[in-house]
Amino acid sequence: MYLPRAFAETDLGALDRLAEQYDFATLITVRDELPTVSHLPLLYRRDGDQVELRGHWARPNPQARHAGPALAILQGPQAYISPGWYPDKETAARVPTWNYAIAHLHGQLETFEDEPGLARVVDDLSVRHETRIGSDWRFEVEREELRRQLRGIVGFRFRVERMELKFKLSQNHPLANRENVAAQLQAQDRDDSRAVAALMRERMRHTVADD
Repeated sequence: MYLPRAFAETDLGALDRLAEQYDFATLITVRDELPTVSHLPLLYRRDGDQVELRGHWARPNPQARHAGPALAILQGPQAYISPGWYPDKETAARVPTWNYAIAHLHGQLETFEDEPGLARVVDDLSVRHETRIGSDWRFEVEREELRRQLRGIVGFRFRVERMELKFKLSQNHPLANRENVAAQLQAQDRDDSRAVAALMRERMRHTVADD
């Protein structure tokens, strides 16, 4: 990933928050020089600087046979930035750009097919997302008709070995530009735009505190 120093994020707490809110990921593997891509929800866990992801594929998915090196991409909020929002738009000849937060996680995939492991990942995913929508469905492992459906999936663990976090939030602009861009984004009728504004303001607060 192209990662200018100004946009490189090193705080793993920022990764935690990104993974908490944007856990529907892109998982990429390569076999015979051709990429295979899946889009799927992931379970995220971090212990210090050790990060592990879990999930599952449908068994017919070719990626279910791709243990080994992989890349998981967590795509956070993103928003178009108009040059008209910069106070110095004329003197600095500003042009349009895009602000966003994204994580590239490189590591190793390990697959598993044991019934207890598959039941656990399905139940953990269900609890996470049922809670989000205020519902309470659970994977009842004691029900044979549900256990049979586990034969249709393959589970994986993804041990992250290298992380690239890019939070492109106008850090290369004067403070007046950043403040006005954040205000303009906050006024937009898009959740992503307001989320980008919140990330920008969080970093501006840290900058002021550091000064």
